[in-house]
Amino acid sequence: MKPQLILLGAPGSGKGTQAAKIVSEFGYNHLSTGDLLRAEILKGSELGNKVKEIIDAGNLVDDATVLELLKVNCDLSGHSYIFDGFPRNGEQAKALDNTVLGNSKAIAIYFKLDLEVLVERITNRRIAPTSGRIYNLLSNPPQVEGVCDESGEALIQRKDDNEETVRNRLNVFKETINPVLEYYRSKNCLVEIDATKSQDEVFSQISNIINN
Repeated sequence: MKPQLILLGAPGSGKGTQAAKIVSEFGYNHLSTGDLLRAEILKGSELGNKVKEIIDAGNLVDDATVLELLKVNCDLSGHSYIFDGFPRNGEQAKALDNTVLGNSKAIAIYFKLDLEVLVERITNRRIAPTSGRIYNLLSNPPQVEGVCDESGEALIQRKDDNEETVRNRLNVFKETINPVLEYYRSKNCLVEIDATKSQDEVFSQISNIINN
């Protein structure tokens, strides 16, 4: 069985795009904590109701609840998963190992990218609300300006993709990522890839990691 993958990188580093390629090419299951939280709430399960109460109260979902959610949705004996959006700090990385991954073979892939490049990349990001397709006005523009190639709908810019908000998010990321990298480095399961390359080149790097 292929290794479990933990994708690490700043917002806009390309994790989402590459996760979709990994799912398509290698048959992985993509675990986005945000998507899992929403899906569990829709199920109306006991855990989903617990999550809804936390969110409705305006609070962040605590680590223990997120780990419980991941554990419920993971069958590591027969499937390979992409963990995306968790862990975000060193304590979460340790807890993910102890609570969910156990002795499963896992590789942490860090999307390394200059943060100034990220600011430019994110502020030029545009999204098709219905199809979910993501464009970049500089590197991957739509064929017709402002219109999705697939659905023909108008593209939007997320409110939090403005420069000030982006810089704040990246500063938070810088403060929390180093302990995560050090943890996985100490376990000899961290691989850094050059996320400045084209989408195909980045995917080639990831494919080599998975296959080898």
